[in-house]
Parts: sequence; C-alpha cells; structure tokens
Amino acid sequence: MADMPDLVLRGGRALDPETGLDAVADVGISAGVITAVSAEPLAGRRVLDVTGLAVAPGWIDLHSHSDTVAGHRLQALDGVTTVLELEAGVIPVAKAYGRAAAEGRPLNYGFSASWTQARMSAVAGIAPGGGFTGALGHISARAWQAPASARELDALLALLRAELADGALGIGVLMGYAPEVDPAEYLAVAALAAAAGVPTYTHARPLVEGVPGVPIDGAQELVRAAAETGAHMHYCHINSTSVRQVDRVLSLVDRVRAEGGRVTTEAYPYGAGMTGIGAHFLAADRLHALGIGPSALVYARTGERPADAARLEEIRAADPGGLVFIHTLDEESPADLAFLDRALLAESTVIGSDAMPLTWTAGEPDETAWPLPATAVTHPRTAGTFSKVLRRYVRETEALTLLDAVARCGLLAARVLEPSVPAMRRKGRLQAGCDADLVVFDPGAVGDRATYEASTLPSTGYAHVFVGGEPVVRDGELVLSAMPGRPIRRG
Repeated sequence: MADMPDLVLRGGRALDPETGLDAVADVGISAGVITAVSAEPLAGRRVLDVTGLAVAPGWIDLHSHSDTVAGHRLQALDGVTTVLELEAGVIPVAKAYGRAAAEGRPLNYGFSASWTQARMSAVAGIAPGGGFTGALGHISARAWQAPASARELDALLALLRAELADGALGIGVLMGYAPEVDPAEYLAVAALAAAAGVPTYTHARPLVEGVPGVPIDGAQELVRAAAETGAHMHYCHINSTSVRQVDRVLSLVDRVRAEGGRVTTEAYPYGAGMTGIGAHFLAADRLHALGIGPSALVYARTGERPADAARLEEIRAADPGGLVFIHTLDEESPADLAFLDRALLAESTVIGSDAMPLTWTAGEPDETAWPLPATAVTHPRTAGTFSKVLRRYVRETEALTLLDAVARCGLLAARVLEPSVPAMRRKGRLQAGCDADLVVFDPGAVGDRATYEASTLPSTGYAHVFVGGEPVVRDGELVLSAMPGRPIRRG
C-alpha cells in the first residue's frame, strides 16, 4: 500500500514524445509526480478508466499574455498546463510572481524580464509595472523609442540584470515596436542574455521587404545576434512577423542553425494577429509594410473597422493600448494558408499561442466569471491554438503525426527553457519522475471552436487536465475551485 499510486489513469494511449512511446499503458500519479508508466496494470488508491483516450504531457505555452484566472481557464480547456509570458515579459517580475501566487492560478506560470519596460523606464522615465497591459498603455509614446545614451543603456541593462537575479526566465524583446533603436543595443541585450545563460524572446524588427529603410532587417538582426554573442535567440510568432516572406526567413534560420547558432522558432495557426492599436507598425502610413489598409484592422472594444487613415489615427490617439485584430493572411486563400502552414510545420517549430488579455466591451471586468459573458472579447488563439493544431495538422491534413504534434505543443517548449530552468526538465514528458501535468483527450474529437466573432468559445475533446496531479478539468468541465498552478522560475 505504501508504494501504491494515489491515482492511476487506466488503459489510455500513453504518448511520450521524448522516448517515442505510443502504446496503451497505465499511468500512476502520487504527490503531483508521475510514479510509473506501465504496460502492466497498476493498482492505485483511485483508478480512473481512460480507455480509448490519449494521455500526454500537458501543453506548454511559452507565449501567453493572458495571465489572469479567466485566461488560464480558457487555456486549460485548450489542454494547456503551463503558461509563460516570455515575449513581452514584465518588470518587476517579483511583483508579477507575487500577485499570481496571492490570487491563485489554475495553471503553472512564469515571466521573462521586459526589455520594453526597462527601456521605458531608463529612456523615458515611465515607471514600470502593470505587465503586458501596462506596457501597451505606453506603447505609442515616442519618448521610449528614442535613441538611448550610454548612461541610459547602462541603466537599462542593469534593470534587466536585476530582474534575471529575481528569477526571470530570460529577456523578452519587443524590437518590432521600436524599430529605430540602434542595432548595437540589441546586441548588448543578447550579450547580457548569453552571459546569464538565458534565452531572449524576440518580436523581430520589420523585414526589409516591407520597410526598406529599417536600420537592419529583423530576421538578419536576430540570427546575427545568435552568431555573434552565442545567445539562444527565440524567434517569436515567425508566422505574423514574416507573413509572405516566411520562406526567406526560415531559410536564413536554417543556415544559421547549421552553422551552430542557437535559434528556435514559434508559430500559431491563425492568419490574423492582435496587439495594441498604438503600435508603431499600425500607424496609417506604415500599414503598407504589412500589405494591408485601415479596414484590415478590427478594434476589439467596438468591433469597428476604421474606414480610413484619419479614423484609425483617432482611435490610436484615444486608446493606444486598446487591442485590435490585424488581418494579414486570408485563411480562406490557399496561397495565404500555405505561408501559414510552412511557418508552423517548419522543423522544430514550437507552438505558442500569443494568447491575449480579455477586452471587456461593456460593464465592469470580472476575470473570475465563468462562463465568460459575451462582453468578453479576445483573439481566438487564446482559446483554440493547440486544439486547432491537433484538428487541422493531425486529423485533417495529416501533416503531423500525433506524437510530433504533442512534441511541438510541449516538449520543444520545455527544451527552450530547461538549460537555465531546471524545473522544465520535468515537463513535456510522460515519464516516471516528471511532473503530473497531463492532458487526457480524444484525438478524434479534440478541436477548436473559438472564432474572430465568438472568440471565447472553449475548445472541446479534453476529458481531463491535471496540473501537479490535481484536476483543473474533470469530465470535460472546469473545476472552478482548482488553483494548483505553481511558479516557474530560473535556477
């Protein structure tokens, strides 16, 4: 009895992408840890029959800006067990970790240090705080995008060093939001990351095809930093920053990898992006670089498509941090869809949702409400990214095997982090001794329901989702009282 697992998942299709296991097995769980994966039946204090369902390590989302309870719940119903805010990051990370711990979270959570907020503080005197939403509120301010003096750059780097010492999971760099910054500054940030042994997570500068006068091509800059500094450079949402130039960008990444550069890539399966409408690249006179006009934007708060440049600039001035859909690739167009597919199916591409905070179109925000009211709006990728990958690329097009998709949804993300974050070595795997962050799902039924018009419809097909061995989804329903999420820190 002393060796008996607390819980046994009986008779499921066990999937471990690291060892290649794909076989019927029992999975034993005790004290939040997988104790056994056995082809022979296991006895347990409790036994849950999962015959006919797949059992896999839970999805790890290394690109989520949706760090509230409501955001976690949407992502839990998409099979996610760990959500990390790495591209934008936060400052101060200690406050972000403290707030999440005090409020409780259904899923595991973690944060990188924010180059954007460090720069806002060091260059423009904008007090850091408020996380991703706080940064978006200042995103259109020209002062923080100004050239940094030597003293300001030193202050910026000192802020980032302090955040790394507080457990930040690397450095998030929104270079695409300040594309006139001296490329030498990016190299200095990458050198800092290399010295600390952590990755950078970059929203790249524009490509020369769209902005010929950019100080340096965004893709060239990222891979150059990897080659010159030895830093691990993670290329965020390569689909949305490369758009129709994705083949050139992927070829460049492949060449640098072949030469020993550490570059990883990430993508999500949607043709539209989303960010604050005040972003530099969404100014009316810069939209041509994305191949779109004002009417390709949809202001989330009202659903309005700006009729012309003047109206777009009115909204940008009034609500620079207001979220907006950015329709760049037409998912109904086979040619556009092919660009998206190539970004996502490229070798070793990690699935990252770029999940967004909720926009409340009426009434007071209530991040604990469930089910979410129709007044809560987000990008459908918040609720559906991982399930859409399983539906489209495994079941419908068969471009990925189920085991390969499971790897892209979890193991590959864990491998990005684990050299500097030992806790991640126990995630993304279905093996004895690993964390019992697990998804139990029906491969033939799992799928996304969220759309641009109904963005908070949860995904389906997940029978159970466990975080540290505790169910956050049971029999397809959220366990609203479950808050087992734990912090993921460096070191």
